[in-house]
Amino acid sequence: MSILPPRAGRRCHNAINPLHSTVYFSPDLGKELGELGIDDPNAAYFAARSAAMGAVGPGTVTAAFYNFNHDLVARHLPAVWSVAAPQAVLDARLRAADTTLRRLLGEEVIASPELAEAAGLALRAAEGCTRHARPLYAAHADLPVPEEPHLAYWHAGTLLREHRGDGHLAALLTAGLDPLEALVSHTATGKGMSSRWVLTTRGWRREDWDAASERLRGRGLLDAEGELTEAGVALRAELEEATDRMDAAPYEHLGAEGVERLTELGRGFLFTAASAGAFPADLMGKD
Repeated sequence: MSILPPRAGRRCHNAINPLHSTVYFSPDLGKELGELGIDDPNAAYFAARSAAMGAVGPGTVTAAFYNFNHDLVARHLPAVWSVAAPQAVLDARLRAADTTLRRLLGEEVIASPELAEAAGLALRAAEGCTRHARPLYAAHADLPVPEEPHLAYWHAGTLLREHRGDGHLAALLTAGLDPLEALVSHTATGKGMSSRWVLTTRGWRREDWDAASERLRGRGLLDAEGELTEAGVALRAELEEATDRMDAAPYEHLGAEGVERLTELGRGFLFTAASAGAFPADLMGKD
C-alpha cells in the first residue's frame, strides 16, 4: 500500500464533509420533517442526526454531539420520538438529501460517471472505519447503503464524517476542552462557526461564551482580545493532528491514489454546491 502524504486524509475529509453537511442547512430537511410533524429546527436537527441510534434520550445525544447545551437537547428529546419514529426520520432525511443534492449539483452531475466513481471510492474508504468507541459512526454503519450513486456518496460521507467526529471528541477530552471551550477555541482559529451562529444554534448564552473565554485565558490559550495565543494555536494544531491519527484508517485503506482522486472529485462537487448557495453566508468567522 502506498504511503499517504501528510494530512491527505484531512484534506479528503474537508472535501467530502461539507457537501454531506448541506442537508442540515437545507430547507428540504425542514420540509420533509415538517411533514412528519417536526417543525422546530432544533428538534429536526437532533432527530435527523441521531435517528440512526434509535429513540435515544437527551443524555445520549448530548454525549455524542458534544458541543450542544444539554438543556436545549432535553427540550426536544425524547419528546420528538412521540411525533415521528426514528425510521421515519431516517427516510425523510434521505429524501431531503436526494432533493438537496439534485438542486445543488444539477441533474447532469447527479447522473455523471464522476459522481458514481466518487461514491465507489468513498464507500471503499469507509470499509476501513472501525466501530469501537465511535457511537455515531457505528450507528450509521448499520444502515443500508442507498442504491443511487449520489445518495451512496452522501451515505459514505456520513460514515466518514461521524468516524472522524467521534475520534475528534476523544481528542477534545484529552486536551481538557469542555464543549463550549472547544467551540470558542475553534472559532478563534477563524475556521470554525461564527460566535453568532454558535449562540443561535447550540443553546448557549453570551455569558456562557464569555465564561468559557475566560477559562481559556486562565490557561494561557486565549489573549485579552479573544485571539489564540501561541499556546492556543499549538493546542488546536495538536488536536487536529491527534484527530488525523485516529482517523487515518479509512484513507490508508483507500490508498494514496484513491485518496487523491476522491479529494479532487469531492472538491469539484463542493465548489458546485457552494456556488449554488449551499451554506449560510454568516456561518463561518470569528464574530
